[in-house]
Amino acid sequence: MPRSPSVAIIGGGASGALAAIHLLRHARARATLMEVILIDRDGRHALGQAYSTTDPHHLLNTTADRMSALDGDHGHLVRWARDRGLEVDGSDYLPRPVYGRYLREVLAAAERPPAQVLRRVTGTVTALHHRHGVSVRLGDGRRVDADAIVLALGNRPPAALPQVVAGAGSRYVADPWRTDALARICDGAPVLVLGTGLTMVDVAVTVSRTRPDAVVYALSRHALLPRPHPHPLPLPVPTPIPSGPLKIADLLRAVRLAVRSRGGDWHGVVDGLRPQAQALWVRLTPDERRRFLRLVARYWEVHRHRIPPATAARIADLRASGRLRLLRGSLVQAATAAPDRLRLGVEVEGVARELDVGWLVNATGPGSRTVDDPLLSGLVTDGTARPDAVRLGLDVDPSGALLDADGHPNARIFALGPLLRGSLYETTAVPEIRAQAAALAPRLVEAVTSPVLVPRPGF
Repeated sequence: MPRSPSVAIIGGGASGALAAIHLLRHARARATLMEVILIDRDGRHALGQAYSTTDPHHLLNTTADRMSALDGDHGHLVRWARDRGLEVDGSDYLPRPVYGRYLREVLAAAERPPAQVLRRVTGTVTALHHRHGVSVRLGDGRRVDADAIVLALGNRPPAALPQVVAGAGSRYVADPWRTDALARICDGAPVLVLGTGLTMVDVAVTVSRTRPDAVVYALSRHALLPRPHPHPLPLPVPTPIPSGPLKIADLLRAVRLAVRSRGGDWHGVVDGLRPQAQALWVRLTPDERRRFLRLVARYWEVHRHRIPPATAARIADLRASGRLRLLRGSLVQAATAAPDRLRLGVEVEGVARELDVGWLVNATGPGSRTVDDPLLSGLVTDGTARPDAVRLGLDVDPSGALLDADGHPNARIFALGPLLRGSLYETTAVPEIRAQAAALAPRLVEAVTSPVLVPRPGF
């Protein structure tokens, strides 16, 4: 008996789960036999990094009415929560463990055996082979065969800092989202966090909750914290953007005019830009994109990726009590370790000083170098893929098909989510990934059921 067409999704976090959900649902609507193979390194299928947290004080950074897993049904999450006895409004910020449970249940509901089957595989993908169909090689030697592949790797770990932390030993947390990483550092010893973004906020919330006497130092070049969401949320404000070739200077001028016209209130302006962000990014030349990344990106991130009011109040309380201390500067000297502490050389506001802490946490943000990932590095080396123009991830065509070294789209290998940051920039949050997954699903069904696999635009 011939097997059903199959799609292997590499990455079992939110990106992979959303891709699987929309693919299974579309296959069912088309009455198409389909096997979806969801491969996750840590066996945390549908949870990934963000939603595998067990800390109930880690909240979604977006309101519930914007976090539905189903494109076109924005009230789905709120209805799901109420059906389970949770008193939830669309303007609430749910705990992330609850959202992880939601994704798992929606994923399970999308499967309809025997026609649409979901197979969960735990393992690390080390290589892809594609001649007749596609095969995935796992680190333990297993092979998974499929008709098409989706790279849904999510946010990659922070870039390694070997020159700085070689002497830190086990007291250096290279990836705070590895299993039980935060539990390790909650012993009451002072913590130095490299970075002042969303991950630092999570670390500070968890450390201070489990050990109220602990002090967290947060060090970054700008020492900028994510801004809080206002309550209630303002309506998005349309911002006129000049047509034609776009430069960062033109974009900043338009945004400043829009904020000024609102009496200085930027919240609605930023929210109004979000639906345009991908189209605006595509209009920028590679040089202008690099200029944005160098000069503007950090300021955009802290205004665009905001935190819930309750989390902002917690951070404000920690700062007022001295338990969270922002440091504007950089780590300049490798760590030296004693059994229960680290001594670190830092430069703060231009002044060199030493810090004695118990832990050093790398929260510098997702890594972007493909050479640091054996799978991505292999794809680039053999010509199956190429980095995007600003080297934040891989290059794709408008349908999400991987472009090879010569710019030709691959008929069997696709990508979505954070791996497309260089192509779309705003592609790390559920609303954007959800839309990509919905657009990719019919393309995948066509790809694995058509005798001729030809990528077409449509992302």
